[in-house]
Parts: sequence; structure tokens; C-alpha cells
Amino acid sequence: MFTPERFKGKRALIIGAGKSGVACANLLAGRGFDVLITEKKTAGEVKEGLKDLSRRVKAETGGHSKAVFGCGFAVKSPGLPHSNPLIAALKKHKIPVFSEIEVALAFSAGKLLAVTGTNGKTTTTLLLGELMKAALSPRGRALVCGNVGVPAAAVAAKARAGDAVVMEVSSYQLEDSTFIKPAVACLLNITPDHLDHHGGMAAYVAAKAGIFRHQDNTAACVFNYEDPAVRRLAKSCPSKALFFSSKRAGGKLSAWASGGKLFFKTGGAAFSVKPPALPGAHNLENAMCAGLMALSAGAAPSCLKKVFAAFKGVEHRLEPAGKVRGVEFINDSKATNVDSALVALKALGRKKNIWLILGGLDKGNPYAPLLPVIRRSVRGVLTIGAAAPKIERELAGAAPIITSLDISSACRTILRLASPGDIALFSPACASFDQFRDFEDRGRKFKALVKRL
Repeated sequence: MFTPERFKGKRALIIGAGKSGVACANLLAGRGFDVLITEKKTAGEVKEGLKDLSRRVKAETGGHSKAVFGCGFAVKSPGLPHSNPLIAALKKHKIPVFSEIEVALAFSAGKLLAVTGTNGKTTTTLLLGELMKAALSPRGRALVCGNVGVPAAAVAAKARAGDAVVMEVSSYQLEDSTFIKPAVACLLNITPDHLDHHGGMAAYVAAKAGIFRHQDNTAACVFNYEDPAVRRLAKSCPSKALFFSSKRAGGKLSAWASGGKLFFKTGGAAFSVKPPALPGAHNLENAMCAGLMALSAGAAPSCLKKVFAAFKGVEHRLEPAGKVRGVEFINDSKATNVDSALVALKALGRKKNIWLILGGLDKGNPYAPLLPVIRRSVRGVLTIGAAAPKIERELAGAAPIITSLDISSACRTILRLASPGDIALFSPACASFDQFRDFEDRGRKFKALVKRL
């Protein structure tokens, strides 16, 4: 467990000069630590990130020197596997390795509300952030950070008593954390993802369980009752377990959907609210989860009604990108895995009018789960990026498949073949790193392309 007092006077090693690494280095330097940031990439490759680095931080690029072994503790980039040679060597030297979120939270006085799951994390986190802003205003603040694109180290330490830190937490970050204790947590769902990093489904599930592992009976954790893996994990939760469901009502549930409304019951009589105006059953689940977390953290029912009515969704998640010659283009770049793309197809697939752009960097998961909905709703699949050959093999026969190499070629092909009223869905089901910096970069370039078209 990381505490500033335990490591006072010891040199901090930050592995990786990405956004979270630079933010963590700056945080520790600002709190009086001697900090070394080490990066395998060259100075030229990371010069943009290093522009934000404090002058009090020593940086080495292009590899790791022996100085790393003179540090008292390390903070790793979440993308590095524990099998990485440097991580393995640090552990051999008995140098503790922590996550950026764990270090950031050690300097925070706010109440932690932590969101995890395979899909829906960002929508749930941002909606929860809006709920907590409404609940705490004007005396307290809700600070949103984590895997939403704002490093925890840049935000969490600013939280005072009475504030809430609303954090999206990935399996990578949970795997790296020795101690995380949210006041309120959730587990939205679990489907295969990042198996190439974790080495298998069991390790991935174990990482997700870290969201509630250190909670106690003063805390709460929200679970999706309709996800069998989540329901099994809930049995080992030491805090108060709350369940939501999009398929059944009442009973032991604390939230459910019925008749176009969401019902909540956390004590006393149930009350209902209209859900946010977002497409798909998955967004009903996201809203129920965020609502239960907010209620558990002290929000009033009136906050849910007000915020749900105003919430308009998340960039890169089923985001309208524009209409060209009657074809509606949808940016779903946040779909970095197969299950997320499946959710998007189910949300939009009311008839067979979708042109689906798939591809990017393969994450080791099969694409076969997409077959039924592609047969039902997709007019054509356009493949891009490194994963294209695998996608084409596994989806052969479900719909016409066109190798397109990149998003520009795919969009232009769709405009040549599609009819007015069709949908061009960019839901890649893959990571972005073969052709883009990250999924945000991928989504913004897609939107810019549609605008040019």
C-alpha cells in the first residue's frame, strides 16, 4: 500500500512518459519527492508529453539506466505488462511498484466513487460525475478523472473533504493497485477483453474484482444482476451489494427498467425517473448504475431527475458525426472490443441498413459473436487496419466484406454503395494503436473526415 509517509525521503521512479506518468511525476515532485521519469521511447517521440513535465523532475529517454534501481518505489504505466523486463527487474530488487491511481488517491481527501466494467464505463462515469456535481453543489465538488482521459494524478489530489472523486478505472489500473478502497464502486459487466495483456480470462476477472476487494461494510458496490460473471463475483463482495437489472423488476433489486422509466429503491418506497435520451438498452443499465451509485453517496432523487433530463451522452460513443447524401455517420470509436461493437449494433440495428467499419489492432478476442447481428442488420462490413485479415476470415459469409485499409477509403466506399437512410457505423471492435494515437484521436479523425465529405 502506498502512503506518502512510508516513502518520504525516497526517490520515486515513474515508468512511462505518457499523460498519467507525467501527471504523477509532477504530483510527487510538487509534494517534495525526488523524481526520475524513465521512458523507452526517444526524446523526439515523447517531446509533446515532456513539455508538461515539471523542471523538478529528472527525465531519461531512449531506454532505462541503472539509476532506476536506486529508487525507493516505482509507479508504472498501466499499459506495461508485469512481465516487462524492467518491472520484473524492479521486483527482483524488491522495489515496490504501484499504480498511478493509487499514488494519486494517497494525496486525496475526497470520497472515491469508482466505476469499472468491460463496457459502458465512460458513459457511467461522466453521468455519475454530473449527478454528484448536482448533489454536492454549492459546498462540494465532483472531480472526474481516471480512464476517461484525465489522469487521476492531475485531479484527485485537489479533492478536499466534502468533495467526490469520480473515477473510471480500467482492469490495467486495478491490476497494478495494491490497495484501492472506494466509498462506492460498481461492476457494470464482464466480457472477454485485454486477454493479450492479462494472459487469460481468470486474471482479467481477478483484476476487475479489485474494485471492491478492500471495501468494508460501510461502503457499497453496484452490480449488474443480468451478467452471470458479475453476479458470481458479487458473492465475495465485503460491502453492501446493490443490483440493477434491465430485464426484471422488484424483488431484491435496487434499480430496474419498466414501461420506459427507471425505478430506484434503496430504502423506503421506490421512485421512478425518465432515463437519459441515449440509444440502446445498455444505456439504461449505465443510467441505473450511475443513479444507484449517486444515491449511495447521498444524492437526492431530484438530482437524478434533473441530470438525466439534461445528459446528452459521451464523445466517441454512438456519437452522431454528420449526414452525407442521406447517410448517417456514427462515431463509435470508443468500441475497442467486440462486445462494445455488439452493443452498438444492437442499439442501432432496427433494420438491415448498417454499413459497419471494423478493424484496428487485434486484442486476441474472436469476432464470431458479431455474426448473428451482422446477418440481421448489416449491409456490408468494411475492414481497416492490422486486424482486417482475421476479421475477414471469422466473419466470412455473414455480409459482403470489403477490405478498405483505412477510414478514408471505407467512408468513400460506403458513400458509393449506400442508399439514403442507411447508417455508416464506425465501431472498430479493436484497439487503435496500429494507425492512431488512441481511440480519441481515431474518433476525432473520423469526425473530421466526415465533415470534409
